[in-house]
Amino acid sequence: MAVTLADVAARARVSAATVSRVLSGNYPVAESTRARVLRAVDELEYVVNGPASALAAATSDLVGVLVNDIADPFFGIIAGAVQSEMGSAVGAESGRHGEKLAVICNTGGSPERELNYLTLLQRQRAAAVVLTGGAVEHPDHMAAVAAKASRLASSGTRVVLCGRPPIEDAVTLTFDNRGGARRLTEHLLTLGHRRIGYVAGPAERTTTRDRLEGHRAAMSAAGLGGLSEGVERLTVHGLYDRSSGYDATLELLRRDEALTAIVAANDTIALGVCAALRDQGLRIPDDVSVAGFDDLPFSADAVPALTTVRLPLHEAGARAGRLALGREPQPPGGVAMVRSELMARASTAPPRAAK
Repeated sequence: MAVTLADVAARARVSAATVSRVLSGNYPVAESTRARVLRAVDELEYVVNGPASALAAATSDLVGVLVNDIADPFFGIIAGAVQSEMGSAVGAESGRHGEKLAVICNTGGSPERELNYLTLLQRQRAAAVVLTGGAVEHPDHMAAVAAKASRLASSGTRVVLCGRPPIEDAVTLTFDNRGGARRLTEHLLTLGHRRIGYVAGPAERTTTRDRLEGHRAAMSAAGLGGLSEGVERLTVHGLYDRSSGYDATLELLRRDEALTAIVAANDTIALGVCAALRDQGLRIPDDVSVAGFDDLPFSADAVPALTTVRLPLHEAGARAGRLALGREPQPPGGVAMVRSELMARASTAPPRAAK
């Protein structure tokens, strides 16, 4: 028997009118009430206007793009590229492959909000969903996202991951975070650096883990991977923002004032690293070399120009958009690696003792 609106209302302990308001999104509803209704919808696998099988060929012209922070250039570039693909397939390719409406869903890094958006996009029968950036490494959350991806796919929605680990029922573009981070640290080691600090992102993010693992793999291969050399001690976690880079740098200098290089987990963190070093009267790269990751647009124009790892974010986002529209064949096995490239610039140089 099909689940009804009344069933959802009973499970959520609200009126049927409240459930309707939550699903339509046209009326203000308290956040706690909305979350309770969406949880009931998930638990009962309720689908608007009948069972999911009846909607398999009835997707809308809506494409949801989930980002952690649209103000972050990393996500802005990807989202903009995805959106540009939504309006590029018109004329002869009208209809299912034609122009779509891309809706940017800003999660703020909240796992709960991410799940809520996925539920709402299923309710709206989205033609496709693109999830960008690293995933939260919590077993319950990862299982919940996988379950929602399966439900979306069974309803005819294409699910594309851009910069995330693969999951079933989704096409995935993974980023070479581990390999890029390893090459970046190897670059510093080749210059002669041995006392290298690392400013990581949030510990629970897959991107953080992959980039930190790449850094530590390079340190270990150089014989510097043990705790006695301070690799763990010279790692500080924070957010992927400038202020975290600033604060982490002060902490690293407190832990080891003889540092000759600092690797930042992304370019925005690296800006904070550079600001903190200057405020401490240290020169870049004469006293301390600095490196970032992503090659965001400001990196080449920083003073000095920032050594970083380039991820082709616009190209990856555009490809994710084409995959979401079904305008590009899926890669073998549904997974493709987006390669990274070391961009050696003026912010890194041999340490003074090696000059």
